[in-house]
Amino acid sequence: MNNLDYGIIGNCQSAALISKIGSLEWCCLPNFDSASAFAKILDQNKGGSFDVIVSEDYKISQKYIRNTNILSTKWDNGTDAFEFIDFMPRYQEEDKSYFTPSEVVRYVNYIKGTPKFKVNYNPKLNYAKGQTSSEIKSDYIRSKYVADTYDSLFLYSSFDYETILNGEEITLTNNNGYFLISYHEKLLTQSINREYLKLERTKVYWMNWSEKTTQYKYYNNEILRSALVLKLLSYEQSGAVLAAATTSLPETIGEVRNWDYRFCWIRDASMVIKVISGLGHSKVAKRFLEFILSVIPIKDEKIQIMYGINGQKKLTEEILDHLEGYKGSSPVRIGNAAYEQKQNDIYGILMDVIYQQFMQFNNNLNNSEELWTLSKSIVTIVKDNWEKPDKGIWEFRTEERHFTFSKLLCWVAVDRAIKIAQLLGKEVDNTKWINLRDDIRSDIYNNAWNNEIKAYTQSYGSEDLDASTLLMETYGFIEAKDPRFVSTVQATEKELCNDGLMYRYKNKDDFGLPSSSFTICTFWMINSLYKIGERKKAKAYFDQLLSYSNHLGLFSEDIHFESKRLLGNFPQAYSHLALIETAINFSGGFTDEEELMASIH
Repeated sequence: MNNLDYGIIGNCQSAALISKIGSLEWCCLPNFDSASAFAKILDQNKGGSFDVIVSEDYKISQKYIRNTNILSTKWDNGTDAFEFIDFMPRYQEEDKSYFTPSEVVRYVNYIKGTPKFKVNYNPKLNYAKGQTSSEIKSDYIRSKYVADTYDSLFLYSSFDYETILNGEEITLTNNNGYFLISYHEKLLTQSINREYLKLERTKVYWMNWSEKTTQYKYYNNEILRSALVLKLLSYEQSGAVLAAATTSLPETIGEVRNWDYRFCWIRDASMVIKVISGLGHSKVAKRFLEFILSVIPIKDEKIQIMYGINGQKKLTEEILDHLEGYKGSSPVRIGNAAYEQKQNDIYGILMDVIYQQFMQFNNNLNNSEELWTLSKSIVTIVKDNWEKPDKGIWEFRTEERHFTFSKLLCWVAVDRAIKIAQLLGKEVDNTKWINLRDDIRSDIYNNAWNNEIKAYTQSYGSEDLDASTLLMETYGFIEAKDPRFVSTVQATEKELCNDGLMYRYKNKDDFGLPSSSFTICTFWMINSLYKIGERKKAKAYFDQLLSYSNHLGLFSEDIHFESKRLLGNFPQAYSHLALIETAINFSGGFTDEEELMASIH
């Protein structure tokens, strides 16, 4: 497998990755950030998996059941056929609470003939740090981490347990079956009817969720699949939103840019929330704001760039040197040392989301008083910090600089606070705030612009270009037709675009020049080209980029410039939110098919 050819299933508590040949190769239970029970994606030999093994005459196909996060993998040799329907249960109970157990259901659907298959059920608990032993109990197989009697996993099935553990052949004869992997021992007796009921209820949940999602004339399927991914990456229990479902999938094969993304970055999550609430899902936004208020010290400067999904503030980084890494790309990391970094852009991104929610709900927003207090606090933090250097959006691990994007988002923070004050009828410190906003604007206008290059650059006094400056128009700092923005877009495309894919920047960072494109940056470029009037080029780039998704329409963090293979953590919230924004621009900018076609021919 040369690509990240996986489907994701999940229930807003945890997630699992299923390969395109039906192998379960990544799953952490009970939560997204728990230790892995299956991690073959990070080590082919030690990681642990749940494989489906068939003879070579079977053709394998995989797709999502329409408008759901339920994955179907089908095996068919012409005479015999069956499918695995993989999902994690999620549906509403009678009391309106959600049923989201820590379990994966692999429902086996008989189609025709007498199909035969074997399974290799091989969980490796606790990141495969030690030995996991499996034994048959009265009505389940229990897998236990030998070094720790409390870490265990339960497998329930309609198939014979000896057959499963021994990897012997299973023959389907006009009957369906199931495998249920559960973190907890089940209290109710499991049966094929119970698993089918879970399947149907989960299907109804996702179809209802999809139906509530705003429909668009163009690229609606791509928008909906991306929205479903973003929903999967939202953590029900706290309202946090994950950057991705995995750890240590490398930005470049064989290199060391491998990070744990199973955390909530204020920046990524805020951008996701802005997009997902714009699609009609306001509850996700409200839950995220509740999470923010629960973890952020409202009247204090100590706002971190990221938190654990249950609000953990300390995310100590640890290397798992017993795992070889994805395609041999070590080290495998859990935890993320970036939580200690200072990045001044998070204030503006957070304020932008708070402003959007005040716009949407006016004064009826839950926790509006706390959000107003937080808004005032953020302005004070920005006032005290905007002139200082920081690590920037790309989290440079060494030197701090005066990054243009960080300054831009400091301007956004004050601008949105002023607008919130106006919405609330508050004139407190308005003159001071307006003066502060004007000071930051002038500072950016005078110091971020490079007159020789005719572009806004990565940092003050720099000649280096950076894809993040393309967001200056998106955040309202500059008009799309402003000559400075047009020139910045053109210069940035010329310098950073490689065969339709974008570098974040080309100046060497702590790890040297990357060989992979950061996917979100290409979406930013497409948006910017569209906005400055280069619609034909933007449309061509967009369709080309969409073709680089995997077989299910999913994107990771990066795309290799030459091979076009997906790299980095997967699926990546950043990439999918940018896909949605870009697709909506195309849908919103054309009134009919003729106008769309006329603009691109």
